[in-house]
Amino acid sequence: MKLLTAEQMRKLDQCAIEQFGVPGIVLMENAGRGAAMKIAERYAAHCPGPVLVVAGKGNNGGDGYVIARHLENCGWLVKTVVLAAREAIKGDAATNLDILLHSGCSVAFAPDAASFVALELEQQGFALIVDAIFGNGLNSEVTGHYRDVIAWLNCQPAPVTAVDMPSGVEATSGRILGCAVIADSVFTFAFAKLGQVSYPAQACAGNLEVVDLGMPRCLCDGVSGQYCLVGAAQAAELLPRRPTDGHKGTFGHLLVVAGSAGKVGAARMAAHAALRSGCGLVSAAIEQSLVSQLMVETPEIMARPLHGRPGQLSAGCCQPLADAWADMAAVAAGPGLGTDEQIAELISFLVDECPLPVVLDADALTVLAAEKVRLARRQAPTVITPHPGEMARLTGLSIDAIQQNRIEVAREFARQHQICVVLKGARTVIADETRVWINSTGNSGMASGGMGDVLTGMVGALMAQGLEPFDAAVLGVYLHGLAADLCQRQYGDVGYLASDVLAAIPVARQTLQEGK
Repeated sequence: MKLLTAEQMRKLDQCAIEQFGVPGIVLMENAGRGAAMKIAERYAAHCPGPVLVVAGKGNNGGDGYVIARHLENCGWLVKTVVLAAREAIKGDAATNLDILLHSGCSVAFAPDAASFVALELEQQGFALIVDAIFGNGLNSEVTGHYRDVIAWLNCQPAPVTAVDMPSGVEATSGRILGCAVIADSVFTFAFAKLGQVSYPAQACAGNLEVVDLGMPRCLCDGVSGQYCLVGAAQAAELLPRRPTDGHKGTFGHLLVVAGSAGKVGAARMAAHAALRSGCGLVSAAIEQSLVSQLMVETPEIMARPLHGRPGQLSAGCCQPLADAWADMAAVAAGPGLGTDEQIAELISFLVDECPLPVVLDADALTVLAAEKVRLARRQAPTVITPHPGEMARLTGLSIDAIQQNRIEVAREFARQHQICVVLKGARTVIADETRVWINSTGNSGMASGGMGDVLTGMVGALMAQGLEPFDAAVLGVYLHGLAADLCQRQYGDVGYLASDVLAAIPVARQTLQEGK
């Protein structure tokens, strides 16, 4: 599903009005009528209400007036509260407010706290509330009267449906601007917005539906896929071809550089996940004394024993590592390696010298935090898959700052270093120099050890099979989350393991391929 930023949506509206001659008031009418019809359908059990429409003084409020009118026309009992004086309402919103007033609908003005309290709204038993305070143009902190009203809305027992955006959410980044309406549903216009599908805003958005504005089709068709919520259709298009006469050499050879004493499981899971993701051959470069542990349970993994320190690779493994990757298609590095100076030297060598597509995770990212300039200098394709803690080390930002600005942080790091960034977490963000795609699969049961190792192997395997880094990241993340969703159906939200997700990868792939 294509997504737009707030600025892109503003320009789309402007283009429809100025170049195609669609009056702004027609767009507002289409928006409000379409939203009203969807609200009436979704909340049919709550009919005839009463319904409370809380409107701001801008165009989002104007949409609210249209919604109120059409719900009234459909037999709902509607009260509209305007959080401004009547003379403060301008333009198309003022026109629709006048129509609402002339229609005899119930409208009250509450430009301040005292007038709002005086309405005694709690006593009126509303069955449904429509939030039409702020739209997708909000870019400053919510304060004062508006903040108080939003807090009041969030305390009401009735479900709240938001018009275009939950008020208080920044449409592009998904940040919460001080406070935000927690909506049961959101009816957004023309296209979903980038911030609506990413956390933290996702927690406020509830069920999201897109309302058609009646814009010219050629205008909407011209919207690029720069921003996208990855669903089954987009992911399925990325599945690598599997020719019927293919053999193991056809489907790529991945080198996994991972593992140390006590963390051989990380290497095993990454390598096993690569095999489960369709890679023809997988070799693991690991310190020689750990080879027998690596092969337990997964004899299909081939070992490339390296002579390092007891139980760990060393800086002396640089040239043998280069010899190992000479006949590979891609490299996955980092899980369970360790983070001391010798590992840092080994990873720096790999980043500087390896000509193959590389995915870096875990300890590889930790040791690169002080040497991240190497990522920007690297000539070959690169994917990094940090969780918020690793991203904090790479950027110098706090984890909280990253979580509040996930889209912008991932996009900017990808742009600066000319790589693909997979910022893991709820609604994982995949970004490169020009695109930001948000993943739609996965669940909270994935918050356990080893899940990242599995993803590293999956992305590496897809690059080894010939996918471009961004495509491999998008498909790998989607399948990873889908496999976890299959586990959730079997085990519930808690207690399934990374090894369960690993085992579910082929089923997830088949599910995607068959369009189930």
